[in-house]
Amino acid sequence: MKKRHKIILTFGIFGATALSAPICGYAQDEYWHQRVTLFEKLPVSPEDIVFLGNSITDGGEFQELFGMDNVLNRGIRSDRISGVLKRLDQVTSGKPKMIFLLIGINDVADNRNTASSIALKYEELVKEIRKRSPESRLFIQSVMPINNDFRRYKSLIGREGIIPPLNEKLKDIALDNGAVFIDLWPVLSDSATGKMQRQFTNDGLHLTGAGYRAWTDAVRPYVEGIIGGNEPSQGSAGEADEDYTEEGSSGETDMPTTEENGTLPIKRIER
Repeated sequence: MKKRHKIILTFGIFGATALSAPICGYAQDEYWHQRVTLFEKLPVSPEDIVFLGNSITDGGEFQELFGMDNVLNRGIRSDRISGVLKRLDQVTSGKPKMIFLLIGINDVADNRNTASSIALKYEELVKEIRKRSPESRLFIQSVMPINNDFRRYKSLIGREGIIPPLNEKLKDIALDNGAVFIDLWPVLSDSATGKMQRQFTNDGLHLTGAGYRAWTDAVRPYVEGIIGGNEPSQGSAGEADEDYTEEGSSGETDMPTTEENGTLPIKRIER
């Protein structure tokens, strides 16, 4: 009798895809390299402002959100700290004016990690940024809150508790390395539960349009140079505007499910 292999169909922005572990790992590896090779053709200049991170950054249309042509997106879906370190020279070699770093949630999703172990890797990355591009003003953004009420990502269930202590460590890393720490929790989290507000996400992790608007409005004073100069300091983003009240949809998202190439994708719970 022939063995039957279970095939899961996922529907995302790229349509239906049959997933098994080797195929999914290869597909995500392709995406990482696609983005990296694209960035190789798009050099950074000293007048640029770079947003560097994982899928949350990857999804942002920053030039339109800020209305500034020199704001660049250097996010790659599912990337983690080690992945950013591998491709760091693509950013730092151009000595950009500012770097806005948002990374760490995929490291949180790896249950082998603790807040302390993630912070050690994070500090290595920050020191490399400072070493390679000391002229750049570096902004360390807190790891954003999540909302596991959606129960979408099994790798994050039960991992919520390490994000606040990790952010405390990131604040210290910023202070010790001449960077500015931006706390995004006052904008994005529910003050009563600590979870990502539902109007800002439709899967508990990634941002809806309202979420991107709340985030970018919170960091706009830093981007525009109104606050956050070269001296070590800490910032706390303000409250979200009253406009951000519309509930997000519950649409599906397409997420990879295997580790590869310096990334650890957050695993989605199949329904």
